[in-house]
Amino acid sequence: MNSHLKFDFHTHHLRCGHARADIRDYIEAAIQKGMDMIGISDHSPYFASEKDQLHPKIAMAKSTFPEYVQEVLQLKEEYKGKIDVLLGVESDYFPEYIDLYRKHYESYPFDYIIGSVHFVDGVSIFKGDRWEGLTEKERVRTKEEYYELIQQSASCGVFQILGHIDAMKGFYPDFSSIQTDVVDRTLKIIGEHDVAIEINTSGKTKDCGGWYPADEILERALYHGVNVTFGSDAHDPERVGDDFELVRAKLKEIGFKEWAYFREKKRYLTSL
Repeated sequence: MNSHLKFDFHTHHLRCGHARADIRDYIEAAIQKGMDMIGISDHSPYFASEKDQLHPKIAMAKSTFPEYVQEVLQLKEEYKGKIDVLLGVESDYFPEYIDLYRKHYESYPFDYIIGSVHFVDGVSIFKGDRWEGLTEKERVRTKEEYYELIQQSASCGVFQILGHIDAMKGFYPDFSSIQTDVVDRTLKIIGEHDVAIEINTSGKTKDCGGWYPADEILERALYHGVNVTFGSDAHDPERVGDDFELVRAKLKEIGFKEWAYFREKKRYLTSL
């Protein structure tokens, strides 16, 4: 392995209903950008729903999941020798349905699964007006609730990567300044389990600006021995690998020496 692998583990495509272009377009974009690996990780279907496609603008239908996997596996073969195409999925984490999700994933040869918390108390974390009229105490409770779900996702054994661990700030930048030590406790728990967090550069496209997670969270992640990896969260091929070199430089500056990549659910470390 060369010491400077380039990879992006977090990409979407049109099946989820809110991203542009086909999987092939993301792979081609990655090749153009000189990447060694490209991970395909569209949104998991809502497996617990009676409906085939519960939220057509958010996640793929249950019926299209097998064909999604098939397509990635076929492209993996086709691009062998040009670029490593990895089979991933960005999975919602719902504690009450984790066994159902686990069962669905076990029948496919995933290289990695990203676990993301998108809902707290049944409300999307990206709904900015959920914060309106909350007391300070309620704001703290909501933030703690979010991180308690992330802690559970770290220890459930289904995920290799945790997605955008401060994304709740996306459309509510004040989220970051809500005072609680829950973030530190969460990083300690993540550090105790062999699961990586991604530096997700899509935060820069939201109200909060900047990446997920913020630099001070990354500093604490290093302290707690948490492994890191990279994901653009591209919903457009043009964003593949977005800010990869800037992230690499920032991680070095913070003090990280290496970061993680994945194959067949095994974690490997490569120097920054």
